[in-house]
Amino acid sequence: MNVLELKDFNAYYGNKKIINNLNMAIKRNKITAIIGPSGCGKSTLLLSLNRMLEEVEGRTEGQILFNGKNIYSISKEEIRRRIGIVFQKPTPFPFSIYKNLTYAPIYYGVRDKKRLDEIAKGKLIISGLYEEVKDEIHASALKLSGGQQQRLCIARALTVEPEVLLLDEPCSALDIKNTANIEKMLLNLAKDYTIVIVTHNLSQAKRISDYTAFMLDGELIEYDETHRIFSFPKDKRTKEYIEGIYG
Repeated sequence: MNVLELKDFNAYYGNKKIINNLNMAIKRNKITAIIGPSGCGKSTLLLSLNRMLEEVEGRTEGQILFNGKNIYSISKEEIRRRIGIVFQKPTPFPFSIYKNLTYAPIYYGVRDKKRLDEIAKGKLIISGLYEEVKDEIHASALKLSGGQQQRLCIARALTVEPEVLLLDEPCSALDIKNTANIEKMLLNLAKDYTIVIVTHNLSQAKRISDYTAFMLDGELIEYDETHRIFSFPKDKRTKEYIEGIYG
């Protein structure tokens, strides 16, 4: 079943067209990777999916359907609660680990201390951070390592129980060990969440995604099950990109 669907979708910054007539359906509880060279429109597409593009003076045409409903008929606040996003650079709030994880639930009305404790602990467990930080949960999140901060940001995005998690190059600044930790976490999260990840790391896309979309110059060139994209690409440009001929 599709959770997101783009129909005749275009995106612009000012008069410059970044995404051209894109049609694509994203399946529920699957990991979808978006690959392609820098400047092809990957991040613009990601920002469009929860209306963040509007915050950077972008505009769109066409439709994005979320569970069959046009996202522009849903308030931005509601869309961003149900479609969370984590960016390339970890951005923990300058608070304690605990406050990072309870900030959004409190904003959305959770007041019971026991429930807040459950949310914080549960998301730390899901992110694989609990055993590492359980004795320092009230310490500053800024003291965590880069990899831990990124996992905390993912855990924080999950505290309001979104249906979809968008990730923009979440491992680009991390070492092999931290990348492996995040990939393991994402594979586990896909049982309960739909994940869309923009990545330049083709090996990562191949390892963890169920579906892969290849973009080039603002167009969706090919979109299929990941094993087909990497083993039997239909378009010459896809083949050349995954073989490293350009990009």
